[in-house]
Amino acid sequence: MTAIKHALQRDIFTPNDERLLSIVNVCKAGKKKRNCFLCATVTTERPVQVNVVKVKKSDKGDFYKRQTAWALRDLAVVDAKDAIKENPEFDLHFEKVYKWVASSTAEKNTFISCIWKLNQRYLRKKIDFINVSSQLLEESVPSGENQNVAGGDEEVVDEYQELNAREEQDIEIMMEGCEYAISNAEAFADKLSRELQVLDGANIQSIMASEKQVNILMKLLDEALKEVDQIELKLSSYEEMLQSVKEQMDQISESNHLIHLSNTNNLKLLSEIEFIVNHMDLAKGHIKALQEGDLSSSRGIEACTNAADALLQCMNVALQPGHEKLHAVKQQQQRFSDLREQFARRLASHLNNVFVQQGHDQSSTLAQHSVELTLPNHHPFHRDLLRYAKLMEWLKNTDYGKYDGLTKNYMDYLSRLYEREIKDFFEVAKIKMTGATKEGKKFGLHGSSGKLTGSTSSLNKISVQSSGNRRSQSSSLLDMGNMSASDLDVADRTKFDKIFEQVLSEMEPLCLAEQDFISKFFKLQQHLSIPGTAVGEAEETDGGVSSRMHSTGGPQSVSSENHMIRQMMTKIFRCVEPELNNLIALGDKIDSFNSLYMLVKMSHHVWTAQNVDPTSFLSTTLGNVLVTVKRNFDKCISNQIKQMEDVKISKKSKVGILPFVAEFEEFAALAESIFKNAERRGDLDKAYLKLIRGVFNNVEKVANESQKTPRDVVMMENFHHIFATLSRLKISCLETEKKEAKQKYTDHLQSYVIYSLGQPLEKLNHFFEGIEARVAQGVREEEVSYQLAFNKQELRKVIKEYPGKEVKKGLDNLYKKVDKHLCEEENLLQVVWHSMQDEFIRQYKHFEGLIARCYPGSGITMEFTIQDILDYFSSIAQSH
Repeated sequence: MTAIKHALQRDIFTPNDERLLSIVNVCKAGKKKRNCFLCATVTTERPVQVNVVKVKKSDKGDFYKRQTAWALRDLAVVDAKDAIKENPEFDLHFEKVYKWVASSTAEKNTFISCIWKLNQRYLRKKIDFINVSSQLLEESVPSGENQNVAGGDEEVVDEYQELNAREEQDIEIMMEGCEYAISNAEAFADKLSRELQVLDGANIQSIMASEKQVNILMKLLDEALKEVDQIELKLSSYEEMLQSVKEQMDQISESNHLIHLSNTNNLKLLSEIEFIVNHMDLAKGHIKALQEGDLSSSRGIEACTNAADALLQCMNVALQPGHEKLHAVKQQQQRFSDLREQFARRLASHLNNVFVQQGHDQSSTLAQHSVELTLPNHHPFHRDLLRYAKLMEWLKNTDYGKYDGLTKNYMDYLSRLYEREIKDFFEVAKIKMTGATKEGKKFGLHGSSGKLTGSTSSLNKISVQSSGNRRSQSSSLLDMGNMSASDLDVADRTKFDKIFEQVLSEMEPLCLAEQDFISKFFKLQQHLSIPGTAVGEAEETDGGVSSRMHSTGGPQSVSSENHMIRQMMTKIFRCVEPELNNLIALGDKIDSFNSLYMLVKMSHHVWTAQNVDPTSFLSTTLGNVLVTVKRNFDKCISNQIKQMEDVKISKKSKVGILPFVAEFEEFAALAESIFKNAERRGDLDKAYLKLIRGVFNNVEKVANESQKTPRDVVMMENFHHIFATLSRLKISCLETEKKEAKQKYTDHLQSYVIYSLGQPLEKLNHFFEGIEARVAQGVREEEVSYQLAFNKQELRKVIKEYPGKEVKKGLDNLYKKVDKHLCEEENLLQVVWHSMQDEFIRQYKHFEGLIARCYPGSGITMEFTIQDILDYFSSIAQSH
């Protein structure tokens, strides 16, 4: 910036006799960044003129040119925008406002401070400095001679450096020594010159004196060098003596190192021998336990377990390289292998015997549970076998082949045992559901054993017989296994619900207990690896679960072991899912309402099982069965909708409340009680929407086909019943359908009233229709009486044809007609009759209004009043 300032002073302001005092690099705010300079200048001639000059770089060359100049006296306001925060923007208010953005806040502040000083010094004009820091304006303004100095070269003043205190003191002392320094400067300068020459002479003498001292110092250094040479000779002799000592010490050190190395090798050899002896020596007691230990008693099992662990530790000792080549080590390893093979064979044989014996013992208790809906408890069997859990883990890690064989044998024995128990359990459940009575035989129960054969042919013969009433006109909405819902007692459904819940409650702990036992007994939750043993992944084959061996050894992963648990459970409980499906099919045949109970119960148990373990056998099996239950539920709903569509009505009797409307009410009431706080509420809501749409559509279909009962009556009565049902049950997902049912009921009630009431005063109605036609053609109402066909005589003639007696007779016939159309169950007769009364009164008031407007002052009135109409309707209703 200083170079630019000097260039501008030289090229622009000096030729114009101006002096540049301050400069700021700016660009216009809000526009393209085209930089220029604002310069604060004063003229060198009197009177002094202060200007603000805008200078910009020429487009044609690398030089600056003067573009615009403003007199400082025309400046009104300087706006710095912000007195606290740093902001490069500022405004200068001349004849108009010029907005600038400085390249830096420091340049902006320096420029504003210069303008303020120039204003104070030369103009003393009132310029408003707003948003300017007070620190920029607090400097005092010089006066008198200083103003003249300010008019001089201010760059020289800026370069002047003030003397410090020491320099001032030296000058004062020097000037005090020469009083005529101020009056006679030349004498003072001569004196200073002489003193300087004296000082130079003294310096030369000092240098010559120091040369003698240097010579003396050099002599001393030479003597010191001689002494050093003598010392070096002595040190060389000493070094030769020490070298011989060093050679002797090296020989001694090498001898000590060999002795130490020999001792170290002996200690290591002793340590290796002790390691092999200590870690590969099996106690005689352990050997005896492995060969002859009693595997039936708890004490013998514990001794065998400890011995097996000790043997495993001896076999798994981490030998150093070369140990296995020792003859004694090879002998001991072979001995351990023989012991392992012998004990593994003895343990596998014993456990197979235990599995077989337990199967026989458990079978003997089946008779006790044949009449009770309970499953035998396997806890004692599990408790006895868990004593061998550690030995099974040892067998798994040492001889996976025998471990896998035991796994297969266990699954074979237990699958047969559980199959007998579960089938008998489900037979008892089926007997309790159907009973051993004649009703049970309908569902395939026969023979002395009471077994269920599930005879589909006998089930298909069960059909709903016509009861002779209105509901026999169509098939049942809810296909309860082709049995009428009215034939089934609520207690039977509750009984079925309890039996089904008991079946699930018995199965659930049985499966969980068996899965927990398998996990603990067969050690399928741990990830162990034994070098040199081949461990396989479980895979299902025709023979059950077998082992696929891997050369790397060890279980593949925890997930593969979990997979093996599920496969073992599937093999052991292979009959659970088919039996559950058979039980569900039977329940669905007994009563289709049972699908609601089963869906709720099964959903709850699936949710519970998934919270415990979403990948367990129980969770998977119940989930599969739940799919079947849900499929039956959906099929039930679809069949109900199809039966609605197949409904046929009698042509000789009135329709009344349609059977599927009443049965939807029964279904909804029961479903709400069953699904209260259930997890599968969404399934019921979807079924509701399908059913209600089917009900709506088929009500309209039946109403359109009805010949005996008017369409509006069928629609009115059935939609009133639907609205009442939905209002009572308060089913949230059917709020829209409830409003729709109410609207349809109201619309068809009004339509039926208007249709049935018709034109009770037919001739009078035709007469006034003619009057309304004349008015519509432009005839004024008060001029209608002058029309020949509508004069007062014609009006009186028509009115006389409708005395009160005739009106009452017509209303009485109408009441009988309405009573014939409506059914007693819905009890809408009084509602319809009251609506007809309101409609009749409305027509009466309409006629009275036309008479008053078209025949004013004639005194013509009907031969009966509104009170008479009310009395007619009331007396007719009471008489019937």
